[in-house]
Amino acid sequence: MTEIDGQNTGKSSPALLSSVAQSYPSLSRLGVLGAAALVAAAAMSLFSVGLSVIEERVGALGWTLSADSTPEERITMVLIDEPSIAEVGPWPWNRDELAVLVSKINEAGAQLQLHDITYPEPRPGDASFINALRSSSNTLISQVPVLSNQGDTASVGMLTHPIGGGLCSAEGVSLASASEFVASAAGFSSIPKGHGAALIDDDGAVRSSPAVICVDGAAYPSLAISAFLQLGSASQWGGSIVRGTSLLGPQAIMTLDGYPGLEIPLDRSGAMRISFEQSPDAFQAVSAVDVMRGRADPRLLENTIAIVGGTAFGMGDIVPTPYSGGTYGVELQARLVAGILDVRTPFTPVGAPVFLLALCGFFGLVLHQVASTGGRVAAYGLPIASIGLPLTAGFIHVLALSLGGIWLGWMLPALFGLIAAAGLLVLELGLVRFERSRVFSNLNSYLPRSVAQEIAFSAPTSTVKARRRDATLLSADLRNFSAFSEARPPEEIAVLLHYFVTRASEIIENHGGQLQEFRGDGILAIWDSAGTATARSVMQAAEALQRTLNDRLLPDQAMQGFEPLALGIGIEQGPVLVGSIGPSHRRSHTVLGDTVAVTLRIQEMTAELAQPVLVGECLARQLDHAGLESQGSYLLPGLRIPHVLFAPVASDSSSSVAAPRLSLVGGVKR
Repeated sequence: MTEIDGQNTGKSSPALLSSVAQSYPSLSRLGVLGAAALVAAAAMSLFSVGLSVIEERVGALGWTLSADSTPEERITMVLIDEPSIAEVGPWPWNRDELAVLVSKINEAGAQLQLHDITYPEPRPGDASFINALRSSSNTLISQVPVLSNQGDTASVGMLTHPIGGGLCSAEGVSLASASEFVASAAGFSSIPKGHGAALIDDDGAVRSSPAVICVDGAAYPSLAISAFLQLGSASQWGGSIVRGTSLLGPQAIMTLDGYPGLEIPLDRSGAMRISFEQSPDAFQAVSAVDVMRGRADPRLLENTIAIVGGTAFGMGDIVPTPYSGGTYGVELQARLVAGILDVRTPFTPVGAPVFLLALCGFFGLVLHQVASTGGRVAAYGLPIASIGLPLTAGFIHVLALSLGGIWLGWMLPALFGLIAAAGLLVLELGLVRFERSRVFSNLNSYLPRSVAQEIAFSAPTSTVKARRRDATLLSADLRNFSAFSEARPPEEIAVLLHYFVTRASEIIENHGGQLQEFRGDGILAIWDSAGTATARSVMQAAEALQRTLNDRLLPDQAMQGFEPLALGIGIEQGPVLVGSIGPSHRRSHTVLGDTVAVTLRIQEMTAELAQPVLVGECLARQLDHAGLESQGSYLLPGLRIPHVLFAPVASDSSSSVAAPRLSLVGGVKR
């Protein structure tokens, strides 16, 4: 391609990026997807606390949206509630009263009773209370290792009944540990125990409980685990914890010696996730005072696991759950026991990160395909995907949780889908904007800017769209060009015409006009007014054209015998019709009217009258004929009315400055 001029083609950074994206759209989209993955990973790391809370709360919808309200008849909660406090007295109760409660539960035929209560100090009546606990077939009480060690907490009571099997040294599992504890008084050392500690999340909710807690190298099981150990034989108070290996299996597994085949799923920290699959209304409860006074239906306790806990105001065992902002701890113990009984303890599989990354990859493929399709598919599909993909991730999590008790998580793919869809949408909008800008720039290179804007922002039409206005027209034509073009190659002709049109356009625009059209070796320029000021600007433009281009366009290497390429200019003012005509698929922007015909004919007369510039009488009147000399009245070719023509009076200054000559060698400007 022949280079005509040395104009700077450098691009700004945004334009360069848009150009690169336009040249490599697929790679650009992949780049956006990669950036979205990095941003999503960074967000998950930087805002892990807030995002994990949102993930937990929304993820629990898998339980709460379809909560199981089937009555749980295997577990009965014995509540030390407000009526019990009102009738028996304020807490802590006399140990003789507690002995009555234990005996009544045992007499009602409870298979096992768990006390989600710690008795840390000796009190009057301990002898009868301990005897009642011992006489009951299976009774456990709570002890609480302090997980949030502050270094200044004094231990209370005595921890007893660790589980055998060397669990604290289990490989691949980081079990919770504590150095301080709140346990029952030494007199209760013979009573089996289980810990009642729970893991409190950042929002204050309890969603999991350690299966065992290590204190001084000994592993103490939770109250729910202790219940199953107690139902076995004393010699089988043991178990093991191993790291999970199956992608679809839990991260860790706990087995109990007395229950071959029973596997309790844990996470990598050895904690059991609490199941909220059952509705709170599914758990049956009875007031402790009704049991003590014989007013409770014995069938509520017969052959059940009775869990004794406090719900009265001031007992302080309240935590938020997916169902309520205040749920009593005794219900959480009931949920843990029910989960083990049903072998439905929820867990996060080992392969959860792999699945989430695969889901992110699938989302990326979908988004890439939608964006690559372009058009309305991308314009509407990407905004829909920015909402639909996070919902899809949440739906998959909810489905896995409700059907299989599997906690997959959903935040990472949801965040990636949202960011990636938004990023691709911005990219596609940028590409569309770049394409439209380029189309408009190309359109503006063929038409005046105002016309290009009008066409770009209007719908196609087959009607005439034009308006009448007063204007000033300038027609310029290269003389002797046909003879010159016969002897020169097309490339050299193109270079010369390009130079002529480019320089003429610059001069015309610098004087307030715009190039309307050019055809062959001639141009037509227009000024959108017909006043005196415009007339002066047009005359100045004509003088500049003559000074810059006239008699200086013929190459030095031209054949001998050619006259120089001179410039003939015709100028006139008057009404014109400016607009577009033609069918909607092939429009043409044009200027119509008598003024156009007169201007073109005046320009043709410049050769006959040997004048470089001729002016019509309408424009001459605007100048009061100042600086103009009449050339007489002429019947212009093709017209019926004579017109008086004027020529500028020659001045010495008009030729005092010589412009550089255009030199063509092999079709290249030098």
